[in-house]
Amino acid sequence: MLSISRQTDYACRVILHLAMLPPGERATTQDIARRRLIPRALVRRVITQLANAQLVTTTRGSNGGLSLARPPKEISLLDVVQVMEGPLALNACAVNPEACPLTQVCSVHEAWVKTRAALAVELGQATFDKLAQRGSILAHSA
Repeated sequence: MLSISRQTDYACRVILHLAMLPPGERATTQDIARRRLIPRALVRRVITQLANAQLVTTTRGSNGGLSLARPPKEISLLDVVQVMEGPLALNACAVNPEACPLTQVCSVHEAWVKTRAALAVELGQATFDKLAQRGSILAHSA
């Protein structure tokens, strides 16, 4: 099964939570962990990675918390996946064609490259402003 890691799923939950906040508002790690069903120990680890990648900003103090480092329309699922997982790759040859001596004559290689490109487009278009808007609709209909 091809899948993202649990930490990547948690990272998407963190970014979505922050994207759904009113502009200028911050959230605490405890609040995110509770509302998004993320173990506290893992939420801190995920937030550290997101902060190192400059997707979130952390502020200490009584008015501290987390916020997005840029507008949600400028952060995509592709950004989060690449921060947490590294470059998209369904197969090593799709990222590094020299890794396989059969690349020049392999029709499967072509399929991997096309599929990887299509996935990158889809994930890149899934920006967190759109995801937050859809999340609000779903929350109000539940």
